[in-house]
Amino acid sequence: MKFSAVIFDKDGVIIDTQPIHFRVFNEFCREFNWDIPSEQYETYIGITSIELFTRIKEIYNVQYSVMELVELFQNKYLHEIALLKNEKPIKGVDQLIKALYGQGIKLAIASSASRKKIKMVLQMFELEPYFDVIVSGFEVEKSKPFPDIFLRAAEQLGVPTSECVVIEDSTHGISAAKAANIFCIGYQNPMGKQNLSQADRIVDDFSELLKSDFIYGHKY
Repeated sequence: MKFSAVIFDKDGVIIDTQPIHFRVFNEFCREFNWDIPSEQYETYIGITSIELFTRIKEIYNVQYSVMELVELFQNKYLHEIALLKNEKPIKGVDQLIKALYGQGIKLAIASSASRKKIKMVLQMFELEPYFDVIVSGFEVEKSKPFPDIFLRAAEQLGVPTSECVVIEDSTHGISAAKAANIFCIGYQNPMGKQNLSQADRIVDDFSELLKSDFIYGHKY
C-alpha cells in the first residue's frame, strides 16, 4: 500500500523527553505527598496532562482542580525544557522528516502535549517548517488511546486515513492509531518500556525506514 502522509508523535519519537518528564513528575508528586510507583507512571505515558491529573484526583484528595494541577505541572515542565542546551532530536528522526518532506509527503504532529510544548520542541530543532499540521491532545474531545487526535490530523491534512502512516512509541498512541484504522509504525525507544505489539511494524532505528521503500516508494 502507498501512503501520502505521515503523522508523528512527539515525545519519545522526535525528542526523548521521558527522563525529564519522569523527573519533573516525581518532584511534583513529592510536593503533594503522592506515592506513585514507576509501574503506575508507565500507564500515564501517551495521555494528556488533563487525563493524567483527572486520574490522580480520583486517587488522592487534592484541593486543586484538574486544570490548576495541569497549569502548575506544565509551568514546571516547560521551565525544564527551556533550560535544555545542546539537546538533539532522536537519532535519525530529523533525517526521516526531511526525506519525507523532500518526497512531497504531507507531515503532521499529533501529540498529547500542549500546542505550546509541541511548538517549543519543533522550533528547538528547526523542524517546524516541515509540518503542515499540528494537533494537540488538548484540542480533541478524547485523548489517546481514543482515535480522535489522528482522525483530526488526517482531516486537517486532507488525506484519507488509508493513505496515512502513524509513527508512535507508546501503547496508548498505537491503540489510538489502530482505532483510527491507520497503519502504525511502533518505534522502540531505548528508554521506553511500552508494549508495541499492536503496531503493524516495529523499528528500533529510523535508519531502517530511510533505507527502505518507505521513503522512495512511499510504501508501507
